[in-house]
Amino acid sequence: MTLSVKKIIGALVIISIFSIFIYQTYFKKEKLDFTLAEVMKGDVLQEVLETGQVKKEEKINLSFKSAGIIEKTYVEVGEEVKERDILAKLENTQLKIQLQEAEANLELNQAQLNKLLRGASSEEIQITQTSVDNAKISLATAKQKLEDIKEQGEENLEAAYEDALNVLNDSYLKISNTFNTADLIQRTYFINADQQGFRVRENKDRIENALNRIKPYLDTAKATQKYEDIDITLSKMKGDLEIVSDALKIIRDTCEDQAYKNTVSSTHKSSLDTDRGYINTALTNVVNSQQTISSTKTTNVININTYQGKIDLAEGELKAAEDNLAKIIAPPRQEDIDLYQAQTKQATAKIRLLEKQIEDTILRTPVDGQVVKVNKSIGEIVQSTLQDAVIILLPSSPFKIEVDIYEEDIIDIKVDNPVEITLVAFSDEILKGKVISIDPAEKLIGGIVYYEVTIDFEETKEGIKPGMTADIIIESDKKENVLVIPKRAVKKMDGKKIVQVFKDGEVKKREIEIGLEGNEYIEVISGLQEGEEVVID
Repeated sequence: MTLSVKKIIGALVIISIFSIFIYQTYFKKEKLDFTLAEVMKGDVLQEVLETGQVKKEEKINLSFKSAGIIEKTYVEVGEEVKERDILAKLENTQLKIQLQEAEANLELNQAQLNKLLRGASSEEIQITQTSVDNAKISLATAKQKLEDIKEQGEENLEAAYEDALNVLNDSYLKISNTFNTADLIQRTYFINADQQGFRVRENKDRIENALNRIKPYLDTAKATQKYEDIDITLSKMKGDLEIVSDALKIIRDTCEDQAYKNTVSSTHKSSLDTDRGYINTALTNVVNSQQTISSTKTTNVININTYQGKIDLAEGELKAAEDNLAKIIAPPRQEDIDLYQAQTKQATAKIRLLEKQIEDTILRTPVDGQVVKVNKSIGEIVQSTLQDAVIILLPSSPFKIEVDIYEEDIIDIKVDNPVEITLVAFSDEILKGKVISIDPAEKLIGGIVYYEVTIDFEETKEGIKPGMTADIIIESDKKENVLVIPKRAVKKMDGKKIVQVFKDGEVKKREIEIGLEGNEYIEVISGLQEGEEVVID
């Protein structure tokens, strides 16, 4: 081999190794270490498998599934009957009334749901819009009334203070006149340095001091016209008027002193009495002004609070009207739709339950046969046990199968469930049958609770004998063309049904809602779409 050939072969080997590396690194699909199943449409079959034994057919005790009063019997002893023929009936008037109520409730729920989905009519929207407009008018009216009452209150208060200023001016004038009277009498009669003279001068000075003390307050109140200045002046004036009144009383009493009683003229005494009357009237007027101002302020506050409350109420009514309008024009909320749909389903379930209860008041023969005894008459009370048989029937078929069903499975089995029967002696042939009775009394086998189920042959075969072993498959429930996944794909986590969904190279957990659980598949109500893939191992 030449050197050039060796170089070519070496280059090809290197290229091959590099190509393999690139393929393994970037192009080779990673092998999944789990198994997937596609979400698809299919049937869910719920079955119970068990082994029973062929028995020679005997008389069948037939009774109702519920207790009640016999309303009518339809057969007599010796009469031949066919499968599903009516044998007797219980009184069921109350159940029918309940059914009518449930149907009416369903119609109401459905109507509410339809209304919710349809939305409000133009008339309803217009009525609600009118309510909003009226609420706006009421609010505007209330606000205007509040402004009016504030304005009126301020006018009343302003008038009260104007009156108060007049009262203050008048009071000051009365004090001034009083001082003049007291001064005249003192200078006329009480000029001596005796006790009476000293007393009159002292009280004349009290009047003068009051006059001088109140003047600056009055001047300020008149100048500023401020309410607080007038309030202060009223308070000061009240105090000084009380002082002046007291001083006048002392001067007047001194005039009646024995030493001056005949000296002071009756005219001057009358002047003192008149002035004191004026001062007391002024004092009363000042107090009345204070009370008028106070009551006006209180009335204003009450009126404002009252109309503010009306505004608050009007604002609340407007908000409620606007919320109601927004509610009826808005699209329905999903939670409301879910609520009405749930109520509709509940009403539907109630109807089905009552229909089933009404159906259970009718006793039908499960197989062809002959009536051998009628134990009950019209009006008699019956119990829901096979021991309280209403009709005893001799089946036409010579054989039956008795099988014990485990307590966990018996709740799925109902009378008339179809059954596939495989006799060990004829293992290559499947015969049809159905459940004709379920014994309500339990049976303990090895400490485990079972219930005896009787199966009737709908097909027979030559050569069947009592005691033969029969493998039976009871079809307890079935749903066709629904969304299904393998049962083992569903896991329970915290009370939820969880699956692992494989999408875009990733596995993510997802909660689903399931329906009927079959032996292999399970119905998916929500949470998955057809064509998605879930992990099953």
